[in-house]
Amino acid sequence: MKAVVQDRYGGWDTLELREVERPAPAPGEVLVRVRAASVNAYDWHYLRGDPRIARLAFGLGRPRAAIRGRDFAGVVETVGAGVTGLAPGDEVYGEADGAFAEFVCVADGAVDRKPARLTFEQAAAMPLAANTALVGLRDVAKVRSGTSVLINGASGGVGTFAVQIATAYGAGVTGVCSARNAELVRSLGAGRVVDYAREDFTRSGDRYDVVLDLVGNRSLGDLRRALSPGGTLVLSGGGFYEGGSLLGPLPLFFRRRMLDAFVRERLRELPAKPRKENLAALRDLVDTGKVMPVVERTFPLSGAADAIRHLEVEHARAKIVVTV
Repeated sequence: MKAVVQDRYGGWDTLELREVERPAPAPGEVLVRVRAASVNAYDWHYLRGDPRIARLAFGLGRPRAAIRGRDFAGVVETVGAGVTGLAPGDEVYGEADGAFAEFVCVADGAVDRKPARLTFEQAAAMPLAANTALVGLRDVAKVRSGTSVLINGASGGVGTFAVQIATAYGAGVTGVCSARNAELVRSLGAGRVVDYAREDFTRSGDRYDVVLDLVGNRSLGDLRRALSPGGTLVLSGGGFYEGGSLLGPLPLFFRRRMLDAFVRERLRELPAKPRKENLAALRDLVDTGKVMPVVERTFPLSGAADAIRHLEVEHARAKIVVTV
């Protein structure tokens, strides 16, 4: 099969489309013929091994998982022993390393039937980003009707889903983004949009029950100023500016844990592991018309490096998708 392979850490030139052996599903796994896969910040962090401390998980000298890509949509080819509920021919979506390929093996707990109303390209845009938004708002912040929510980074891959999911739960949403993306964020349900180039939301005097930070370029002190008393701050992998290329978000997360016991606000990190139950919940939100993926641009599998570059340096809005 064809796959986008990386043998060493570095830039986009480390990626190569080549023929590799087709995987076979182990017990509890599903083999999926990939139709589309989307690009996430996860991909370029893995590409560069950045921050360096993440190489403890990614692989010390070289990437442990050679094929890039994380989330996908496609058709079940075969299922491993013990898998129930899915069969060859089912259209599915989910998360697994190695999605920039013609086939990918995925654990049964990280794949589910895709929303019927979505194309494969739209469905591939959802798993990682939409799951992150869902867990952050529903499980960590416990957003409900009447909650005031500020989303910093509202026009990005996670942000566009967060605006829609918070709105679906009845929250009042303020989105922070650039002026060029303001209309997009309003169209997704934000009642108010803040242009970060013209207004500092941490110094405006406005307060919110929940602040979901998807950017990571503000200090804890800044972000706490935007919280109502007893409000919840959710940090989603941000803080790479603070810890640099060595430690990334770890200094910010460490201070968050130290500070949390001494302040009125709830300061939380966002663990967003893939789960079949969350994919089913997201499918329900799509089926009821409350959530719709926004895809800015698609690239062919041979252009996966260009897709990652576009996300990293072109300030892409919403999702970038690779078609297979």
